[in-house]
Amino acid sequence: MKKLVVTVPVAAADKVRQAIGEADGGKVGNYSFCSWSVRGTGRFLPGEGAHPAIGEVGKPEEVEEECIEVNCADELVADVVSAIRRTHPYEEPAIDIYPLEN
Repeated sequence: MKKLVVTVPVAAADKVRQAIGEADGGKVGNYSFCSWSVRGTGRFLPGEGAHPAIGEVGKPEEVEEECIEVNCADELVADVVSAIRRTHPYEEPAIDIYPLEN
């Protein structure tokens, strides 16, 4: 099992969470679409060649984001990551993947 963690602007969080669940991420026993979230502030500086969904190249940006965490079976990681990338508004979403020891 893996733990997938992704941050997303609050306005897009439900869409990304739905895509994760539809790709079978977030299953815990007989439950599906399981996730845990916390809100915070994301900060970034778009560089030359970037096409930011929010902000402008060369200007620091702060965005209220939601950090979404889900469990994921090893064999589904690629599908869930693809679902996140398809629905996430950012050009380069930050997706962390951690091994779980249960």
